[in-house]
Order: sequence, then C-alpha cells, then structure tokens
Amino acid sequence: MWEGDFSNARKVFDEMLQRRIEANVVVYTILIRVFCNEGEMVEAERFFKLMRENGVDPNLYTYVTLIDGYCKMGNVKRVFEIYSDMLWNGLHPDVVTFANLVDVLCKVGDLKTARSCFVYMDKFGVFPNLYVYNCLIDGYCKAGDLVEALQLRVEMERNGVSGDVFTCSILVKGLCDFGRFEEAKDLMEEMGKAGVFANVVTCNVVIDGYCKMGDMEKAIEVCSQLTERKIEPNVITFSTLIDGFCKKGNIKAAMGLYTEMVIKGLVPDVVTYTALIDGHCKVGNNKEAFELHKEMLDAGLTPNALTVTCLIDGLLKDGRTYRAIKLFLEKTGVGCPGSKMDHSRLCSPNDVMYAALIQ
Repeated sequence: MWEGDFSNARKVFDEMLQRRIEANVVVYTILIRVFCNEGEMVEAERFFKLMRENGVDPNLYTYVTLIDGYCKMGNVKRVFEIYSDMLWNGLHPDVVTFANLVDVLCKVGDLKTARSCFVYMDKFGVFPNLYVYNCLIDGYCKAGDLVEALQLRVEMERNGVSGDVFTCSILVKGLCDFGRFEEAKDLMEEMGKAGVFANVVTCNVVIDGYCKMGDMEKAIEVCSQLTERKIEPNVITFSTLIDGFCKKGNIKAAMGLYTEMVIKGLVPDVVTYTALIDGHCKVGNNKEAFELHKEMLDAGLTPNALTVTCLIDGLLKDGRTYRAIKLFLEKTGVGCPGSKMDHSRLCSPNDVMYAALIQ
C-alpha cells in the first residue's frame, strides 16, 4: 500500500502511533520493505531496531527483506550480519534467503563462499530452485569457469530443475565470451529441442560472435533460425550484421540489410549509421557516407566520436585534409570556446580521432 513512497509510509506510521494503534510484525515489515526498495537502508534499520524495542519480533520475511535490501546495495558484510542474527533468533533460512546470499556473493565474485552457501542449503532441508542455479551458473561464467558452469546445468537437470531462457542466455554468453561459438549454437539447439528457445537477446550474442570472427554465413544462419521461430530480429541484430558485412567489405549486403530493417519498420540508431558510414569510407564511398551522415542528422541522431572519426578517416584517405580538419572542428567545437554552437550536437574528441588526424 505504501510501495515507492517512503515519506507517506512514515506519515501513516506516525498517525498510527498518535491514535495508539500498535503496529504488528506485518506493518513493520512492510515499512522496512518500502525503505529497502528505495535504498533508504538507514531508515530500514531504524524501524528494524524500533520494532524490537516495541516488543515486536521480526519474522523470516522481515529478515529476508533487510537481506535483500543490503544485497541490492552490495553490502555483503551487513548481509551476513543480519543472516547470523536471524539464525541466532532461531529462524531457519528458506530458498529466498539462500537465493539472495548466493546472488550477492556471485556478484562480488566470491564464488567459493557462494558455493558453500549452495551446499549448506541441504542442512536446512532447502532445495535450490532455478533462480539459485542461474545465479551460480552466471557467477561461474563471469569468472571464466565454464567447466563448472556447464556441470551445474547437468546437476540442475539431474535434480529435476529444468533450465529456462535465462539459463540458456547465461551459458551462451559465457561460451561466446571465450570464442566457443559452435558450442553456444549447439547449446541453443539442444535447449530448443527441450522446449527452451533462445530469445533475440541470446541469439544476438552468438550473431555478434560470428560477425567478429568474420563468419557471416554462420551469423546469417543464426538470424534465420530466429525468423523460423517467428521471432523478429531487432535493431541490434541488424546493426551487428551490417557492421559484420561492412568489415568484410561487402557494402552491398550491408545496404541490403539496412533497406530490409527500414521496410520492417525498425529505426536505425547511431550504431547502425556508424557501421554503414565506416563501411562506405573504407571502400572510398565518401559521397554515400556523407549522405548517410545527413540522413542521420535529419533523423535527430547525434554522431558520436566513432562516427566522426570514420568520416575524418575517409576524407584523409581521399586527400581532403582541409575538409577533414574543418569537420573535426565543426563536430567537436575544439578551438571555439564560448561560441553559439549547439553543444548538444557536439562530441568529445578522443585519442582515436586525434590519431586519425595526425597519421
């Protein structure tokens, strides 16, 4: 009833006291949850202390609420202080408690303790759910321990817990981060047969991996699998493929994809335009690059440092040094302090941009 409004929550509580209405554990826990959700941990702790002073014992949900609040803040020390206090007061942790502990430990990279908590669940007769497994699998993937991550998935399914789209996404990203794209693709197909289909975000990770390898055939194959399942590629999918083809020098394919995405009603973003501009500049199509640049501006998009660097590089390769320097000054505002330029349309020069100019 007070979610997201801690000032109103405090006001209602004060009115309860004025009317001599005693707050019970439910009221205190709701108040604590409101403060935790807003990151107001000092106030949450104040009411946690106040309830005890008023003879109201916190229940498991009260403790879990506080633990969750500190987990979101990344305060592992305080999380375990509250957890210890909970055990001291005879309350047994449930799966939500352990999920919070495992999650925060994985996020701070303490996988050894996270695994200990995971194993410790059995002592309380608590069985890990899908969320707990996903947290631990994600932790191992981010730490680069794919052997343990994949083994956990096997253990999870052996224990009757089926993976979901998040499990798939976590493992696919982990595999792709280490260049194991074929395994990632195989995993998607395997989970798809079990009824767990990768979403567009997961497929984009694999597509990006193949594009970085320069294997555009495989990238298109993964994209085709998306459309076969009636899942529409998004702007990121098209931008990734466009960039991949541009880097291979296949501007015709890149422009074909650009046309397709526009026909589908997708709006190109800065990344899309920058990829195309870079592609055209690299093959000497400066006219087309600047036409895309104009189209980008007309669409209300502001070129970033990479976009400008691509244009500068294209001009320099064409021997148009004066035009390149002029563009640099126009787009960065360098040397024009206090001018009436629209600073919202400027970009900050970086090392790559300067390197392009002095090469």
